[in-house]
Amino acid sequence: MPINNVIQPDKIIVSDRLNLIKYDWKNDYNRIIKWYSDEETLMLVNGNTNKYDCEQIDRMYDYQSEHGELYFIEYDGEIIGDVTFSQQDMPIVIGEKSLRHSGIGLAVIKKLIERAKSIGYDKIFVQEIYDYNVASQKLFKKAGFTEYKKTENGMSYVLNIK
Repeated sequence: MPINNVIQPDKIIVSDRLNLIKYDWKNDYNRIIKWYSDEETLMLVNGNTNKYDCEQIDRMYDYQSEHGELYFIEYDGEIIGDVTFSQQDMPIVIGEKSLRHSGIGLAVIKKLIERAKSIGYDKIFVQEIYDYNVASQKLFKKAGFTEYKKTENGMSYVLNIK
């Protein structure tokens, strides 16, 4: 169980068009490999353009699902990104570029803040957003996160939950 004594739901409904689907399979890489082969996406995620192969995606998803709740972001029935929820971090990738800056990321983060409240967290963190990833900085600040501490390549953020 990634979060002690907490059962991860199979599906979280965010809106009538948007859901979070529990990660539990490793067989459809066509869409995912596209995201993790795209240089722009990779720079935002990792700060480099080193493309992932299927084994690297498996390792990444295994790590994320062992350290939090890993979800695919589903929009209008299509998988368009992924997000991991834990108290320590909330990495989110909107893999489909045409859907970035559309409000999907903010809706997902707000729904995961609700989840954090329901679990009883008093704070949640984002480990690092790179200095040049202004869109992610704005996204998390709009969701209520504040700068917490300087990191090697950017800033970590915290949200105090009341």
